[in-house]
Amino acid sequence: MNFQRGQSREDPEINLIPMIDVLLVIIIFLMLTTTYSKFSGLEINLPTADVTKQNEQPNEIDVAVTVSGQILIDKSPLAAADVPAIAEALRRAAGDRLDPLIVINADAKATHQSVVDVMQAAQTAGFPHISFATQNTR
Repeated sequence: MNFQRGQSREDPEINLIPMIDVLLVIIIFLMLTTTYSKFSGLEINLPTADVTKQNEQPNEIDVAVTVSGQILIDKSPLAAADVPAIAEALRRAAGDRLDPLIVINADAKATHQSVVDVMQAAQTAGFPHISFATQNTR
């Protein structure tokens, strides 16, 4: 039974243009409100340790930094661990050697400040060549 004579039946149609407009507005909104974080970093090449042990050079000054912050220069402990005292001890240890290499052996749990103090003392004493000792993980 068709009670609506004379009226043609219209097929429902989905109008896509308003939906596309709304989606484009949402995309533009998200693009404008999103923060893009830029990670700025330094590219550094970390030194690697050789497997074979290097022979000790006669122009080296060994500086050891213990966990407690005590500093030993060529296996002799220092009374004071401040920068001027370390610099004076480095000058005495260098003696008449020209441009010695300062090798820092720091304990893994030593404070950074102790190592920085040794580096600053080496700079104060006029020794620009500093190296860090490493050990194998074996």
